[in-house]
Amino acid sequence: MNKKRMTKKGATVALALALTIPALTPAAAAEKGQTKIDSVKFNGMQAPSTIQQMVQTYTQASVDVKYSDGTTKNFPLSYNRLFKSEDKVATNKGEMIAAGTPIDVNGDPIMDNSVPGKPVPFVSDAPDSNSLLNPINGQQFMVTHYEYQTMDAAGESAYGVVPASMSLTKLNQDEETGELSADKVTKIDFSEVNGLWIPCNGSLSPWNTHLGSEEYEPDARSFENDPESSARVSVESFAQLYFGDKTKANPYFYGYIPEIQVNKKGKTKVEKHYSTGRFSHELMKVMPDQRTAFFGDDGSYTTMFMYVADKKADLSKGTLYAAKFNQTGTENGGSGNLEWIKLGHASDKEVKKIIDSGIKFSDIFETSDAPKEGFKAIKQYSHGKTEYLKLKPGMEKAATFLESRRYAAMLGATSEFNKMEGLTLNEKDNKVYVAIADQSKGMEKDTTGKDPADHIQLPKMKSGVTYQLNLAGGQTDCNGNTIDSKYAAASMEGLLVGEDMAKADEYGNTANVDKVASPDNLSYSPAMRTLFIGEDSGMHTNNFVWAYNLDTKQLTRILSTPAGAESTGLFAAENRNGFSYIMSNFQHPGDELDTKSITAVDKDELKAAMDREIGINKTGGIGYISGLPSFDEDADKNHKDEK
Repeated sequence: MNKKRMTKKGATVALALALTIPALTPAAAAEKGQTKIDSVKFNGMQAPSTIQQMVQTYTQASVDVKYSDGTTKNFPLSYNRLFKSEDKVATNKGEMIAAGTPIDVNGDPIMDNSVPGKPVPFVSDAPDSNSLLNPINGQQFMVTHYEYQTMDAAGESAYGVVPASMSLTKLNQDEETGELSADKVTKIDFSEVNGLWIPCNGSLSPWNTHLGSEEYEPDARSFENDPESSARVSVESFAQLYFGDKTKANPYFYGYIPEIQVNKKGKTKVEKHYSTGRFSHELMKVMPDQRTAFFGDDGSYTTMFMYVADKKADLSKGTLYAAKFNQTGTENGGSGNLEWIKLGHASDKEVKKIIDSGIKFSDIFETSDAPKEGFKAIKQYSHGKTEYLKLKPGMEKAATFLESRRYAAMLGATSEFNKMEGLTLNEKDNKVYVAIADQSKGMEKDTTGKDPADHIQLPKMKSGVTYQLNLAGGQTDCNGNTIDSKYAAASMEGLLVGEDMAKADEYGNTANVDKVASPDNLSYSPAMRTLFIGEDSGMHTNNFVWAYNLDTKQLTRILSTPAGAESTGLFAAENRNGFSYIMSNFQHPGDELDTKSITAVDKDELKAAMDREIGINKTGGIGYISGLPSFDEDADKNHKDEK
């Protein structure tokens, strides 16, 4: 998510999108002898060229499926919207509220009082992560994030000052077509964990729970020392709106991984996993051993972390590691070997006890305003500039899990990654893919000599790079101790590289429109051997979803989102009761159109159409791409037997 883009005004009108079901449904196409799929090929679409296309979320792509008997069938894809974040589809205390409405500690809608005498509920325009859970008790459920609030009712920025939320949607699924529809939407209760802070991306755990995120953790140092800092303002505003009491503001409440479990009755249970560390969590992706996990750490001057849980399917206790990047090349985005530094081991309960003790930043570190003996110079995201720190005696555990990035940098880990976003797993090839949305700043060579470290010295690529991490067992940490995992990342290298342009084209694009710009959401389908990539790019006027075939190396555009909107909620779901889907949302439509140099169409007419048909920075859409076949050899047969 691009934090700096959340500042524009706009109005809202709903965009009506038609639901298109392929003439030949995937289930019907799998005739006898054709249930085994040999390969899948995506046929892409052109970038939008008209105003009507530029304001829609749509696909003109299709899929060629080759079966084991040599025949090939073509499936046209379609985009289907479930609801908008402004739609009053959520049931809350017996009333219908907008799906994107945040709720407070008592479960009541949080009100926007920015216009005197006209209080209205806040409604997020930023739906993000989707997890389409595997069926529970025969029912289909989806967890969705509502990341933040772009604007308040008065048209002023509300980013980072309003509590966030998630929803649980019970879905209906048509037995013949696979069409999904929202049966019941409810808000998820975070009152047991002090509310929810900026939930960006997320993932589905191997044990069928949703793993959320809390991005851009508030800087505890600024919170403590500067009453005018954005950290203090944001956390106190959050506490006032959520608890009704700004004195309950505590930056150490936020910056973790929340896990949401859905039981057989469709009820949710929420836990925050404090032992996974506190940093700008983009998401957490768990490996096949159900113990090892990697994270995105979004922002500038960030760190790559790895977590190894003590027990399978239990994230309540484990060991946190941070990576040191040892560069080996600059070609195709760059490459490097990874060394892992052990930070510490703890349980959620241990860390929560430290937080509840009222600990402050100054209890953990001594600080200096200039270089000083015994102090370590570091630079990391939450503070944004070089600082000189010394760990206080006995504060190793607090530093590891409450100030993970700071402590990692002090121990020699790399804190120079920039806009490190989504991750996904390719189990067969033992790869994890990670998105760097903007390869600049700390990832460039430091020509000034002012940064405390310069581990990463890669070519500047504002449109970003998608990397692959190469996993291996038998690795040791920097102290020579064995890492208890077969899935530690040993190295990383560029897979797909964007292409910056010196000047904008006629549609306002400043990166090659036929390559990925600013990769963000990633999802991998093992059955299709395809990596799906969603963009969060100001460099493409319309952001896209891409399909990249790992075997053929073919990159195809398969979805376009409204101009100015970010593509979010990307989630490839195989075999949900015999059907497959690519979940895909959009957020903050129309954002920053004023800054675009657009001459191919009338920019004022484009803005008017966006305002009329969707609204600018007022709502977001939750939906999915349909038309895909099932990838279970027996799924189509079973589907027919059920009818």
